[in-house]
Amino acid sequence: MKLPYALSVDSLLVLIGELQARNALLEQQNALLLTRVADLERRLGLDSSNSSKPPSSDGPGQGPRRTRSLRERGVRKPGGQPGHPGKHLKRSEQVDHTIIHRPATCGHCQAALGEEPLDLVDRRQVFDLPAPRPLLVTEHQRYRCRCSGCGAVTTGSFPPEVRAPVQYGARLSAVVTYLSAGQFLPEDRLGQVLTDLFGVTVSAGTIGQMIARAASRTQAFAAAVCEEIRRAPVKHLDETGFWVGATPQWLHVAGTAGSNGLVHYRVSRRRGEVLTQAAHIVMHDHWTSYFQMPGVTHALCNAHHLRELTALVDIDGEAWARRMRTLLRKLCHEVNLALERPAGQTGALPPDKIRAAERQYDRIIRDGIAWHKALPELPRNVKRGRIRRRTGHNLLLRLELHKAAVLLFLRNPAVPFTNNEAERDARMMKLRQKISGGFRTSQGADNFATLRTLIGTARKRGWNMLETLTLCPTQLIHTIRLA
Repeated sequence: MKLPYALSVDSLLVLIGELQARNALLEQQNALLLTRVADLERRLGLDSSNSSKPPSSDGPGQGPRRTRSLRERGVRKPGGQPGHPGKHLKRSEQVDHTIIHRPATCGHCQAALGEEPLDLVDRRQVFDLPAPRPLLVTEHQRYRCRCSGCGAVTTGSFPPEVRAPVQYGARLSAVVTYLSAGQFLPEDRLGQVLTDLFGVTVSAGTIGQMIARAASRTQAFAAAVCEEIRRAPVKHLDETGFWVGATPQWLHVAGTAGSNGLVHYRVSRRRGEVLTQAAHIVMHDHWTSYFQMPGVTHALCNAHHLRELTALVDIDGEAWARRMRTLLRKLCHEVNLALERPAGQTGALPPDKIRAAERQYDRIIRDGIAWHKALPELPRNVKRGRIRRRTGHNLLLRLELHKAAVLLFLRNPAVPFTNNEAERDARMMKLRQKISGGFRTSQGADNFATLRTLIGTARKRGWNMLETLTLCPTQLIHTIRLA
């Protein structure tokens, strides 16, 4: 049988080579697609419990409960523990109003009880707010008089804060500032609150002017807070994004913990514009720009590590991650117990325990890296061609490189296990976005950051909020420098 066409040996070899090259390309593309599918499936498994995603992104009723705690279940029951003093409403010795409840008739014969002597049986107190009153109107009158000696006429002067024929006072401005920057009420809703509670109608423009004036007089205080944070022994740093008009911006947060804590907010166009001229220890979440800060010691947030390790355990099933998660939790518990004892005031843990913990830490890192190196390599990106590593492998290399920053809480009792202090401060911006959205102007964003610096610091230190917002900034600066 004669074939309709014939191929030479050379042509056949060329065809086979082309088919083999095409098959190799298809295999490479298939491997890349399988890797991409695996990455996408892993992303679907991430939530607020095993990544840095916010709880609001979890969604209601989607799979298992998302917001599970990173802490392991303890032996103690939830709630107040035995011996805890607790906080509850206590009887006050200062009483504003007294209402006497005397019987009107005899409970036995039903005779009217008039001026019979009374015996106090019991007392009950009700704590309540006073009824909202209309605004107090204070009139300032300026007089002049003639000197009987020389005949010169001298005119009195108004206080510096009384600048217009009719204006609102400092206390109302403080309430407006607090409701705006403290409770994140939009200007329209804020005006409605003033009308409903106090019967006063304040326009949105006037509210904006009050906020702008408050922010202007607070700038010196915010600068002083930032300077104090730079010199603090341990400072917490974080950042979060938001919108100003149609432009993405970054809110940088720096703060300190404790009863004399401070917090400073700053708006920037770039995420990498971190705190400058800082000293001592900075705690953060491993963002690359923080490692470019000169002259500081770094401490990394282990809450981020626990979430990443949880994802590696739940999604990827990596055994080393379970061991590392258990070790970090155990060390955190031991440090907390050590700090509760008097001996824990000089150091977090004894040196022998620290060395044993570091050896176990190194052993887990070595085992994890060896396990990852034994796995088949991931296909390289066709365009870039660089070596790709799995998520767990990258985390292992990071934990190995920054071991001192991860375990600094073992040696220094002033360094906490997590960076939750800064994350709580940064969360206020997200709450503000949910309530009021973004900012229309850059000046509005700067005003918010300045006022949040004052309000956040006042809340950390337990200051009276309205008094703080009405006091002279110079007094507040003197207060934070004395602490």
